[in-house]
Amino acid sequence: MGSTSDLPVMEKAAKFFDEMEIPFEINALSAHRTPELVEDFAKKAQSRGIKVIIAAAGMAAHLPGVIASMTPIPVIGVPINASLDGMDALLAIVQMPPGIPVATVGINGSLNAAILALQMIATGDEALQQKLVNYKEGLKSKIAKANEELSSVKYNFKTN
Repeated sequence: MGSTSDLPVMEKAAKFFDEMEIPFEINALSAHRTPELVEDFAKKAQSRGIKVIIAAAGMAAHLPGVIASMTPIPVIGVPINASLDGMDALLAIVQMPPGIPVATVGINGSLNAAILALQMIATGDEALQQKLVNYKEGLKSKIAKANEELSSVKYNFKTN
C-alpha cells in the first residue's frame, strides 16, 4: 500500500487471506516517496515466490502501475478514497497504457482484490478452488439468512 493510512481499507484483504490460510506480505511502499524500494520490491517479487500483487494507493495512485511496469506478476490495483471520493485514484489506476495492465477493483475494494488474487492463484490448485467455492456458498447462506430476518420486519403495506 502507498501508506500505512491505507491499512484500515486493506485489512479486509488481510483477513480474507488469513481465513483462506494464504501466506501474504503487507508493505508500505510509495511510488513517489520511496521509488527505489518500490523498484526493489517489484523486481524481486517473482524470485521470492509472489504470485499476485495487490497494490493500493490513493490520490495520484501511481503505485499499482509502477509495480506493474517492473514485474511480469499480475497486479491488482485498489483505489483508496483519500480525496475526491476516490475517483482520482480509480482513474489513475484504471487508465494504464497498452502493455502495462493493472486489474482494478472498486474504490476501497480490497476484499474483491483478495478474492480475485486467490482466483488467479487457484487456477491450478483444486484445494484452493474448493476454498473459493465454499466461501461463495457462504455468501449465499448470508443472503438467505438476511431474507429470513427481513421476513419478520413488518410494515403496513409490505406484502412479503
